[in-house]
Amino acid sequence: MTTLTIMPSATALAVSEGDNLLAVLNAAGAPIRTKCGGEGNCGKCHIFVTEGRKGLSKISREENATLDTIVGVGSKSRLACQTTILGTEDVTVEILSFV
Repeated sequence: MTTLTIMPSATALAVSEGDNLLAVLNAAGAPIRTKCGGEGNCGKCHIFVTEGRKGLSKISREENATLDTIVGVGSKSRLACQTTILGTEDVTVEILSFV
């Protein structure tokens, strides 16, 4: 099991390899809603990965193209809907947008 810490609430959850990050965040009550249904093209699930980036799937071309359209993107940016837990290390994410 891997520990996912959600900031700014500092909520820690046990997650499994293969879990979709958006699904985990929504199940934990994080206030992330998408317009695209998790297809990776609306950018509403933009988060920062502050620790454990190697514990997550790599960024796809499609995800990178969507991130390029969002204001405030940085090197720690990911789309939660396009991110899978690898289970190799603990991960900390920061929720950026609220419903």
